[in-house]
Amino acid sequence: MRYNNKLLICLCIFGVLAIAVPFWKCTNINKQDNNFFRKETAVNPFLDGDIKSVQSKTQHVGESDKNDLEQDEEEDEDGADDNDYKVEKAKEDENGKNEALTYDKVDCHINNEYTIECRRDNEEVYIPFTFLRKYFEVYGSYSDEDDHFDWQHSYSKVYQPKEKYSPSGVFMFFEHYNVEVRERVKCISGLTGVPVSNQWSPKGYYYPIQIAQFGLSHYSKHLTEPKPKVQIYEDGSDYGNWKLPDKMSFIRSTFQNGEKVVEFKTSESFEEPGIVLNLGEEDNVILSFDIKFVKNGSVTLVLQTRDKKGPTLVTYICSNTMMMVSGKRIFYGIGAATSWRHLTRDIIVDFQKGASVKLARNKKKRKALLGKIVSLKLRGHGWIDNVTFSSSAHVAHFYDAADWLVSNQNQNGGWPIPVKRRLADGALELPPGWYSAMGQGQAMSLLVRAYLFSKDETYLKSALLATKLFEVKSSNNGVMTHFMDKHVWYEEYPTTPGLFVLNGFIYSLFGLYDLKMTAPKGSRYSSERLFNAGMESLKAMLLMFDTGSGSIYDLRHVTLGIAPNLARWDYHTTHINQLLTLASIDDSEIFPETAKRWTSYMKGKRADHN
Repeated sequence: MRYNNKLLICLCIFGVLAIAVPFWKCTNINKQDNNFFRKETAVNPFLDGDIKSVQSKTQHVGESDKNDLEQDEEEDEDGADDNDYKVEKAKEDENGKNEALTYDKVDCHINNEYTIECRRDNEEVYIPFTFLRKYFEVYGSYSDEDDHFDWQHSYSKVYQPKEKYSPSGVFMFFEHYNVEVRERVKCISGLTGVPVSNQWSPKGYYYPIQIAQFGLSHYSKHLTEPKPKVQIYEDGSDYGNWKLPDKMSFIRSTFQNGEKVVEFKTSESFEEPGIVLNLGEEDNVILSFDIKFVKNGSVTLVLQTRDKKGPTLVTYICSNTMMMVSGKRIFYGIGAATSWRHLTRDIIVDFQKGASVKLARNKKKRKALLGKIVSLKLRGHGWIDNVTFSSSAHVAHFYDAADWLVSNQNQNGGWPIPVKRRLADGALELPPGWYSAMGQGQAMSLLVRAYLFSKDETYLKSALLATKLFEVKSSNNGVMTHFMDKHVWYEEYPTTPGLFVLNGFIYSLFGLYDLKMTAPKGSRYSSERLFNAGMESLKAMLLMFDTGSGSIYDLRHVTLGIAPNLARWDYHTTHINQLLTLASIDDSEIFPETAKRWTSYMKGKRADHN
């Protein structure tokens, strides 16, 4: 067959067009896709650990794009190995390091109220963890060491009881408490050796709950920690290590009440160097000593901070001043001290509380850290004995708290709280002088342990007297009320109407339990009756505090008709720890079962819905 040249040329052109037109069409579609998806390259797609992915079923694409995507997905399932619209996956370079990942920006509309910027990879959408953390109240951190992100639904910890609860044993999980370092503790008083609270008043006041917890934590630490290391620097027999500032000063061994002590005399002025004992102590930071002044004087510790920017002076003076800071001098009043006083001081705490005052004045400064205790200085005329540094002094702190409770209990058997307390966004108010069932209960737990530890009945008598307020209604300045005129309740905050705070009520029950298990048979009737009535109420009302995803702090939503007051995670774990402890002394299944369910809420589990 013969073809002329014109026919051959036409056939060739037609063949080229048949191949080129479909190719051009496919290329044009891919260009459209690339214009739709805006590419952005991020060195770290998790933005230093602040992005977490969640799967999204809704994509902001048009109908034609959806069809293209569905087609591409079907081809992938059939073995197709590439699509131009997809983001390049992470891959390693020749050195084994990840190259930069490429993701698409996508706007996420949150409940049709506002928009945040997210990242998209095919069907997966990555949402910033900074948003998720606030939105869902979850917690997380990125670890550079082993390259992972740690996600936690809660930030608090449950402590499983190691043994059956006992009035002479560890108080719940309080060996983990460090009351004195809390920000709401202004300082440890030099007059009494117990915490001074600034929680509801910046001036500082004695808060019975805080003091009882201080004593209970140190008692529990005493039972669980190794014996402290002790270094004696002066016991009245060797005073040769002291350095005198001048010939007019002296230091010598003498006797007081049949005991050998050290007498000293030098100028009272801070302009003078004082009588110095060099220490260089770095490990043992708890100072204890016995002191007595003729009239006036002071004991100063010279401290070196780790930044070595000059010494800081912590001075204990004959004054009723709680705490005062002047430059690099921190002062604590110890009273007149004209009779023998025994002082136990945590130097790190005394230093940090004073340093925090300086930080508050100059927020640009960084928190200073204690390096070592350089020396001790005496000023004035007096006697000193038993200068000791140790790694801890839990028993001394424990007795300081117990003795404060005995000395400050009033004729009502209570420890009135001297500040006003506003609650429920100001809807309720307690005037100064109110009592707390939680304070009464924890005080009883401390006093019972002091009695069992010392066999001094003074502590037991104080604990027995503390039950009186459990018989007095909240409306009459007591701590007792009833829920729906049926179930008795001991109020942490005895307002009218009541709030029914759960954790404070349970703490009060532990105090009653400790007393009923310790008091002689003829003295335990009141505490036993009050405890049994409270446990009956707790079993009847406990599930009212279950939200299905957490627990409730109190019942204000019932009594005041306002929004519920959900327990934050540290209070939620307190509830669990309390229930686990109760389960060790009571056979009711409601305590371990509820504790188990509430623990699961901390992992994100929720109660079933209908």
